[in-house]
Amino acid sequence: MTDADRASLSILQVLEPSGGGSGRHFLDLCHGLSRRGHRVEAVFSPVRAEESFVRELKSLGLPAIHKVAMTRSPGRADIAAWKKLNRIISRGGFDIVHGHSSKAGALGRLRLPGRHVPRIYTPHAFRTMDPTLGASGRRLFGSIESFLGRFFTDHLICVSDDEFQHALSLGIPEKRMSVIVNGVAQPVKDMALTVRASFGITPETFVFGYVGRLSHQKAPERLIEAFRHAASKLPEAHLIMVGYGEQDAQMRAAIAASGLQSRIHLTSAFSGPQAIPAFDCLVMPSRYEAMSYVMLEAAAAGRPIVTTAIGGATTAVEDGVTGIIVPNDGDATRLASAMVTLAEPAAYQAFRAAAEHARARFAIDVMIDKTEAVYRTVRSRR
Repeated sequence: MTDADRASLSILQVLEPSGGGSGRHFLDLCHGLSRRGHRVEAVFSPVRAEESFVRELKSLGLPAIHKVAMTRSPGRADIAAWKKLNRIISRGGFDIVHGHSSKAGALGRLRLPGRHVPRIYTPHAFRTMDPTLGASGRRLFGSIESFLGRFFTDHLICVSDDEFQHALSLGIPEKRMSVIVNGVAQPVKDMALTVRASFGITPETFVFGYVGRLSHQKAPERLIEAFRHAASKLPEAHLIMVGYGEQDAQMRAAIAASGLQSRIHLTSAFSGPQAIPAFDCLVMPSRYEAMSYVMLEAAAAGRPIVTTAIGGATTAVEDGVTGIIVPNDGDATRLASAMVTLAEPAAYQAFRAAAEHARARFAIDVMIDKTEAVYRTVRSRR
């Protein structure tokens, strides 16, 4: 190992959503890189920030945490956010600026002439991976990603092979990209009985679970509809949904309309790692993903997964062995059928045994190692 390989770096991590899977990735990177002796500062947006994310970020003991109000959709507020972010960058003496998500990635990469600080970008699912986006939206967001990827990005980190292939289709040069699959910590098993008991669910009851933002991308309404279809064939089963977001009121209304209020439980009181060990099966009804942390956390917990055919699904799920992948066509009955199939006692035992066997495939240290290597390679090219 050379002196350059040992030297500490000054790194600015920038995130807009401030929660969910991208938030988990962001926190793990900040923590892991800081523990290795690098100087890590963080920028997050308070606009969509989850309280648990902010608490954990503050607990990391980073030398500086900056708030920059960033919105998901493009707008005039982006100008003020860009100016504030660039003041932070220009005064910080950073070796690397790493933007996460489309908005933080765009604002963090756009720069004026002058001293160049290498810019790394992790999309956490390109907006153009949304199958419901439409042709005009695909052209708009695709052209932005292509332009920034070709002219303002030193390196782009994809979190799955699916996302990598999508980036190639946008015209982003292969030589500027790599795939680094998210790493996860072992789940917190101690909370399983507590989570179930909080809803009056016995240890013997079969529980389907969902963890994620209540948003269009995550499609929680699909799961409520699927569980409604499956409920008659699985009369004892329950569904625990962990998350909140812009569709919170809409989802609560859908649960009430289903007539299954006693069996569908929506909460934001627990984190994903706390809740997942309480599930017998994770269900991912998303419209699109790059590589969901929730799937990786469930895989690390040895839990079978039912998921739509989204980015990263084949990374976390061996179809028909550790879970079931269904077409991503919006048909809730397909999701329901897969849930019923997996919950059949003999089939479930086989799925669970296979999932337990495959649980040790992902680790945080591997993700940190590979990300750190990208930083050093990019910096050496300056």
